[in-house]
Amino acid sequence: MLRSTRNTADRAAELVAVLQGAPTVESVSEVLRAYGERGPGGDTDLALGLTDGDVAAMRGAAARLREVFAAGDLDEAAGMLNRILAESARPPRLTTHHGTADWHLHADGEDDAPWAEWFLVSSALALAMLLAEHRRVPGGICAAPGCDRPFADSSPGSPRRFCSPRCATRARVAGHRTRRAVRPAGPGERRETEAHPPGEPLEPVDVRGPRP
Repeated sequence: MLRSTRNTADRAAELVAVLQGAPTVESVSEVLRAYGERGPGGDTDLALGLTDGDVAAMRGAAARLREVFAAGDLDEAAGMLNRILAESARPPRLTTHHGTADWHLHADGEDDAPWAEWFLVSSALALAMLLAEHRRVPGGICAAPGCDRPFADSSPGSPRRFCSPRCATRARVAGHRTRRAVRPAGPGERRETEAHPPGEPLEPVDVRGPRP
């Protein structure tokens, strides 16, 4: 699988996360620049040529892509991606943006298509490639309590459940505390909820998993 596919899928997840909140031209541009994007004609200014109208249109695209990340199963995700590609994609072509970039694949209407069109089509194409490669939903919504960030999943192993190692650790610690709080107390042992008043730290928990 091409590294650019992973990069584009990760970029899609990061943009959806930003756009589902209270995005600004600056916050969206920051993500785009972090993934090596330039404005029309290779524009490298801080805003990349984005406007408030572009951001508003990208929010609509992000809502559709979030549905893909949140899909309940493979068939649902594939159906969503097929609809996006059928409605928005054009015949694929290779381009260098008039020599300002390396050769790469585009499936939007033109090399300098509107940001929202480019974002929707390029993201759907990358997620479709991940789905075909791994035969599962190409990402998910973080399962950690209080976090609803989308993430792309290009790992060859078991499907991911969390957007980051930090959220995975937080969820494991929360689960450990919940299990200890509800299990019956043994002889000479107080329940954890009684032994640890509110605000008092719990004993250290090893969340690294089994050692090799």
